[in-house]
Amino acid sequence: MRVKINLKCQSCGQVNYISSKNKATHSGKIVTKKYCPKERRVTEHTEA
Repeated sequence: MRVKINLKCQSCGQVNYISSKNKATHSGKIVTKKYCPKERRVTEHTEA
């Protein structure tokens, strides 16, 4: 079953992206590098 998740910037704390994940295969929190428009650079985003 896929669920919608919010990706939150670790540096500024702003929620920038909405994504989905398969809850059966990814039980932990997702961490990925994405572009943060507030800081204008690529930062780590985690599941909020």
